[in-house]
Amino acid sequence: MKILNLQQKGALKSFMDELKALRNIRHRNLVKILAACSSIDPQGNDFKCLVFKFMSNGNLDQWLHPTNNDICQPSSLDIVQRLNIAMDIASALDYLHNYCEKPIVHCDLKPSNILLDEHMTAHVGDFGLATFLLEDSTQSQAISVCLKGSIGYIPPEYGSGSPVSTSGDVYSYGILLLELFTGKRPTDDIFKDGSNIHRIVTRALTGRVMEIIDPSLLLAEEKHCKDKHESSDIEEKAILYNDMFQSFSSLEECFISVLRIGLSCSNSSPLNRMPMSIVVNKMQEIRDVYLGFKKKN
Repeated sequence: MKILNLQQKGALKSFMDELKALRNIRHRNLVKILAACSSIDPQGNDFKCLVFKFMSNGNLDQWLHPTNNDICQPSSLDIVQRLNIAMDIASALDYLHNYCEKPIVHCDLKPSNILLDEHMTAHVGDFGLATFLLEDSTQSQAISVCLKGSIGYIPPEYGSGSPVSTSGDVYSYGILLLELFTGKRPTDDIFKDGSNIHRIVTRALTGRVMEIIDPSLLLAEEKHCKDKHESSDIEEKAILYNDMFQSFSSLEECFISVLRIGLSCSNSSPLNRMPMSIVVNKMQEIRDVYLGFKKKN
C-alpha cells in the first residue's frame, strides 16, 4: 500500500498521475494496482492511497545494498537473477515506450522502484512522476520545467531544460544496469572527486572488467565451481582450476557485453543511446548465451 503524504507539495498531482499511468497498462513486469482510495481520515483530513499487489522480496535496492537495519537481510543475487532482472526492466520500458497508446516515460527509474515478487521477477513501480508524451510540442516542453527523477539517475539533458523523453528513461536504465553488475550506486562517495560510474566502467572495459564487478558475483561463481569438485585428488583439482578458468572467461565476456549496453544507454547524448527495443533483444542474447554455457558446465 502506498499512502500519499498530502502535505507534501505535488502529492495530489503525483496521485492522479500515477492513477492515470497505471489505469490502462498491463504488463507482467509492471506493478499491478489493485485499488485506489480517496477518503477523509478520522481527523477530517483528505486521505488517498494506492493498493498494489504484494511483492514478497522487497525492492532491488535492498538486495544490492543490504544494511544491518534490514529485518530479513537478503542473500546476494547471482548472475542469472541479475540478467533476468535486467531483462524484466528492459521489457517493461520497451512496453511503456513503444506499445502503449501514448508513450509513457517513467521519469524515476532506480533500484528502490524495482519490486521483486516471490519468483524474483522484477516489476517496475512508482509511477508518481510518469509522463505521457504529447503530440503538442509546447505541452511536451512544459513538462520539463520541473526537473524529474532521482539524483544519480536523472539524464543530464533534463538539467539544461530539455523536454522529458523516452531517452531519459534509457539513461536511467543504463545507470541502473551498471549499478546492478558493479554493486556501486551512482551517488557513492567514490564518485565525489568528479568521476562517475559511467567513466569508471568505461576505463575498466580495457582489461580490468573483473576489478569493478560486484565481488559477491565472483565469490558465488567460485563457490559453485568448488562445490562441483570437492575431492583432494590432484587430477580433480586440475579439472577444478580448468573449470574455474573457463567459467571466469565466460563470465568476463558476459560482463563486458552487459556493461557495454549500460554504457550505451547512459551516454551523455540522447541521440547516441540504445533504444529499449534493441536493449531487450541484446539482453536476451546475452542471457541465452550464458545459460547455454552453464548447461554445458
